[in-house]
Amino acid sequence: MADITYTAKATRRRASPDIVPGKGNANVLQVLCSATVELATAAASGTTYSFGRIPSNARLTSLSKISWDDLTTTGSATFDLGLASVDANITSDPDALSNGHDVTSAGTAGALTAAAGISNYGLPAWDFVNGVTADPGGSFDVYGSLVDAAIAGGAGVKTVTVELYGYFD
Repeated sequence: MADITYTAKATRRRASPDIVPGKGNANVLQVLCSATVELATAAASGTTYSFGRIPSNARLTSLSKISWDDLTTTGSATFDLGLASVDANITSDPDALSNGHDVTSAGTAGALTAAAGISNYGLPAWDFVNGVTADPGGSFDVYGSLVDAAIAGGAGVKTVTVELYGYFD
């Protein structure tokens, strides 16, 4: 077993002037969107599902996740999570937050942000929309899309749950 050496440096910092207890919701972790949708057992490829609305400037965290039931017993259906325009503020991006979740068996995926990685943690929602280079303001609809194949086979209710956590500046 390799030896591991940890080096810690104590740094004293004053309280941030940006954080004022009891004043607004800046820098407070919040649930931006938490929704479960039920999918029809014969849903076609291309079917979309709404999960809620989030502000364009919400900084998304790695705590965000998507969970799903076994959605199909045949085919190779996948599920994407995107952001849609509200009041024409962006061009909708069907896989802005994540894409290609294999839903042929039950599962959960964390770090929903596209090209998930530590460098994407804390970025504002607008930064995940293809072609957007500045905050357009307003809100985005969070929606999921069943792609690549229809839901086929199996019985009972099929569900997908999305939880988005974030901060406001």
